[in-house]
Amino acid sequence: MHLPSACYLPDGDGYVATALTIGPWDPGLQHAGPPAALLAREVERTGGIPGGQTVRLAYDVLGPVPVGPVRVEARVLRPGRRIELVEATLTAGGRTAMRVTAWRMRSRDAADTATPPQPAAVGPEDARPAVFDVFREEVAYHRALDWREASGSLTGTGPAAAWTRPLCALVEGEPMTPLEHLLVMTDAASGISAELPWDRATFANVDLVVALFRQPAGEWLGMDATTTIGPGGVGQCSAELHDTTGRIGRSVASLFVEPR
Repeated sequence: MHLPSACYLPDGDGYVATALTIGPWDPGLQHAGPPAALLAREVERTGGIPGGQTVRLAYDVLGPVPVGPVRVEARVLRPGRRIELVEATLTAGGRTAMRVTAWRMRSRDAADTATPPQPAAVGPEDARPAVFDVFREEVAYHRALDWREASGSLTGTGPAAAWTRPLCALVEGEPMTPLEHLLVMTDAASGISAELPWDRATFANVDLVVALFRQPAGEWLGMDATTTIGPGGVGQCSAELHDTTGRIGRSVASLFVEPR
């Protein structure tokens, strides 16, 4: 089995998505994790605060992202020396498919007032290797990361916790940063904590909000996810996010749930 070296290949002023971005619903469409990471990368490249940290990313999924050429652009909406707001958009086929607004803040040494770390109950060394059976393609999004089950079942139903580490670059020729890795992973929270079987329902998220009080660090990152479905066919997935030191923040996503 040949795996691409990255999720995206540089192509002029844009990128071409590889098979490692293919989602579970349609082999011609990307999972939202890699494009979310590509947008986060552009946010960090555009921000003007030296050594600043991205503390909140609010994504809107405006439409399906095809597996093919994409372009990303970013601009600073609210400049500042201590706090700034950056917007980035991803276009494919001449339309805007995803966008994010991100708050970034100046970082300083505040270790003396920091909340003590809260390590996860099960670390990556004690988690089980995960086997995915929901992807139609042998090479797809699930191959971009090394997945480990910490609790629950990543392909069953109910709450689940997982650890991941990168198996590829986000953009060819660059190491995947911890923040990029976090975004590649976190959009899958609703998948690993599905409340309905994959063969009975689809549950696509229309947004994703990631709020961080500490920047992710290290090779392994984790999430502890729960999905709840309301009586009107709307779901919500929330996840606690952590690295091996402890918790770093949380995510929440709104789901459109529909029978197959």
